[in-house]
Amino acid sequence: MSLGFTEILLIIIAILLLFGAKRIPELVKSIARASYEYKKAKEMIKKESEEIINAGEQKAEIENKSQAVEVEANAEGKTEDK
Repeated sequence: MSLGFTEILLIIIAILLLFGAKRIPELVKSIARASYEYKKAKEMIKKESEEIINAGEQKAEIENKSQAVEVEANAEGKTEDK
């Protein structure tokens, strides 16, 4: 479903009738500002989520390394006892 030329023209005429020619630039400014703020917030959330994921991965790596060291130490301790 796509909008044809006549549908777009009718929408523009309706907007002109509802808001008037003087208010349309204000509306466009408000929409542009809202769009900018939305994109800015979206990027900020994306960066924060990537930081959280990276921190979690680093923590998991550290835990895996410490468990490997413990397993290795336990294995060496058992071979020395025999």
